[in-house]
Amino acid sequence: MTGLVSPSPCAHVVVFPFMAHGHTLPSIDICNALTSLGVKVTIIATPKNAPLILSKVSKFSAISLHTIQFPRVPELPEGCENTADLPSLALLVPFLKATESMRPAFESILKEMSEAGSCPLCVISDFFLGWTLDVCQSFGIPRIVFHGMVVFDITILSMVISKIAFKNVSSLLAIIPFTVYKRDISDLEQCKDPDDPLLPIIAEIGKADMNSAGLIVNSFEELEGDYVVALERFYCQGAKAWCMGPALLYDHNQIERPAGSKQVDPSQSYIKWLDEHVGSGGVIYVSFETQAHLSNVQMDNIAYGLEMARHPFIWAVKSATWVLPNNGWEDRLKGWGLLVHDWVDHRRILSHPAIGGFLSHCGWNSVLESLSEEVPMLAWPTGAEQPLNAKLVVIGLGAGVMVREGRVGETIASEVIRDGVKELMGGEKGRQARERAREIGRLARQVVEKKGGSSYKNLEGLIKFLKEKVKERV
Repeated sequence: MTGLVSPSPCAHVVVFPFMAHGHTLPSIDICNALTSLGVKVTIIATPKNAPLILSKVSKFSAISLHTIQFPRVPELPEGCENTADLPSLALLVPFLKATESMRPAFESILKEMSEAGSCPLCVISDFFLGWTLDVCQSFGIPRIVFHGMVVFDITILSMVISKIAFKNVSSLLAIIPFTVYKRDISDLEQCKDPDDPLLPIIAEIGKADMNSAGLIVNSFEELEGDYVVALERFYCQGAKAWCMGPALLYDHNQIERPAGSKQVDPSQSYIKWLDEHVGSGGVIYVSFETQAHLSNVQMDNIAYGLEMARHPFIWAVKSATWVLPNNGWEDRLKGWGLLVHDWVDHRRILSHPAIGGFLSHCGWNSVLESLSEEVPMLAWPTGAEQPLNAKLVVIGLGAGVMVREGRVGETIASEVIRDGVKELMGGEKGRQARERAREIGRLARQVVEKKGGSSYKNLEGLIKFLKEKVKERV
């Protein structure tokens, strides 16, 4: 044990994001928000993840970056430092194990800070970096967990990790406005195999999570405050869940440009196309996460479904194997359908006045980005906790339409996609979802305001809590 150390007189926080764009970007947004309270932030990253982070924080003088090497692992591709570099999610286990080898370097950073009199108020580390808890405790530094998921998802998954019988989930959370099925937690199937190498890792991560000093959630109380108390029951010593989202709204000028991508001028190409479609009745934006791995048959079905819907659309295509149908499909879409194969500015598209709907996999970042811009969703979950997000959006919040109920991974017919697009963009359910999305968007902007916003108050409350913890330690 290194022993307790005194924190620096200036408020200072260390942030250690997980090496995945969907985890790093909201972590950066939280860092930017912390600086508005006069807090200095040190972000820990690997060399290949550093450029993305630097591109986001360069204008914030209170944020610094400390790089540590990502270990070389035989099972991983050469130079792999981010989940986006994984050719298959089957390599997630060796990737997670590799992060644990960063422990000595992380420990050295905290030791250096403590000896220099700049010990942080806390370390905010990603849920997947559970091993950071022991290191933080050895220095007497609180570890705050950052979750990329929503409060509702974390609560359900905490029940599963804690081995609470799945049949009891609904009775434990009687406030849930819908039924949760096993199929809504697509990763639950792995729990049936006791030899799955991911299980012990998740168990250890979950244990570290529940023994941390608190957690930050990229959500807001007005959206799901009813679930916060249920979530906090899973944490030890009265740890609090701090809802601080939507983190992206603390800085409206953030641009989601992955490191190494082409620097596309956002005033050209697809933005210009969208400008020409303002007032056309609303363009639907179609985009799935890079790791969704939709089959070529499913991609064909999306293409024909969008064509049959006869509604203006912009589709960000991320598949490396799918090719356009060679039957004149692209020619038939000229003027009202646009495919973009390069990187796109996700947030700028959703904020464009021409956009009237979003067909999405319902990752939580995408949900927040969409609803914060008052854009209703056509929900099509493809894995992980996304089915829970989709139900929360469609049933719990009433801000979307489901493509189709069913098991994740099943091929969805073009006719079903056509009907979903028509309903969202022109049906009664779509109209109601649009009204609800507008309400949520207005709330989202209010909660991050410095005067009275609930998320901003929680941001201030976290720093106050951490300073009180310091007084207890000194």
